[in-house]
Amino acid sequence: MASTDIRLTVAEERTIYDVAAIERALEEASGNRNEALAALYEKMRQRGGGRFLVRPSGADQVDDLYDRCPNFADVIDDIRKQLALAVAGSEPLQFTPILLLGEPGIGKTHFARELARQLGTGHEFVSMSALTAGWVLSGSSSQWNNAKPGKVAHTLVHGDFANPIVVLDEIDKAGGDSRYDPMGALYGLLEHDTAKAFKDEFVDIDIDASHILWVTTANDERGIPEPILNRMNVYEVPRPDLAASLSIAGALYREMVGEHDWGFPDEPDDSVLERLASLPPRDMRKRLLSAFGSAKLAGRNWLEGSDFDQARSGRSRKIGF
Repeated sequence: MASTDIRLTVAEERTIYDVAAIERALEEASGNRNEALAALYEKMRQRGGGRFLVRPSGADQVDDLYDRCPNFADVIDDIRKQLALAVAGSEPLQFTPILLLGEPGIGKTHFARELARQLGTGHEFVSMSALTAGWVLSGSSSQWNNAKPGKVAHTLVHGDFANPIVVLDEIDKAGGDSRYDPMGALYGLLEHDTAKAFKDEFVDIDIDASHILWVTTANDERGIPEPILNRMNVYEVPRPDLAASLSIAGALYREMVGEHDWGFPDEPDDSVLERLASLPPRDMRKRLLSAFGSAKLAGRNWLEGSDFDQARSGRSRKIGF
């Protein structure tokens, strides 16, 4: 019988907050009649302060990304180096916060999500273009009406992992004024030492956020403060060339066919691959899904180039009367 190389993700438990401090705060919150805060403290007390800290199983753990995201090869190369060091020292993965810089539609957000999946840890996505106040990351004071914890505390309290990947998408588009800087919390969160005692304004208890793996994306670095840039490794991600686009298209086709029992061939025809590769990475999945549907409506279990000529799903059209 042929042997199968089975690799398991290894995790250890790491304490990210002190339950005794939560119990003391719970008594104070009950006295202040802040029901939302008291409910959060109770959840934190019941769950305990331990979270899984995932350790990589090998430096090749992200090798599949070379096929699915070939224009991110430089980023993958550097992450593999950190994986090798983590494996050698039997330590959790750590890397300097990453900034993926490049034009819209080249797959920056997709890469971040795929990276989280390959590493086997949690994933939190934050659209920075929608933020107008710093409290979205670091929470707002419980003295305010409708106050709640920020994204960082929420991810660590409600999640299972101490080292999730947190993706800050379009960090260059964060709005707000100097009093409520959406990126203000990052000055401390992106520094390992200060992140060990991160204090969300709502929770108001020290939380160890130093294990978070930060991935940020931007179209233009000019909108990012220099002190934030200095805390990150910046990668200028190129638009995929033809060979890279074909690789992305093939990997996406195989992934979608493998996830469903639709009856399509395991590999696409060259003509289908070329049509798919002509699209921006951002559009490939939705156009491919639409093409699969067109083929089924035509009574076929294979794709043809004409399946990509159908009306694009989601495109709004005006109807006159």
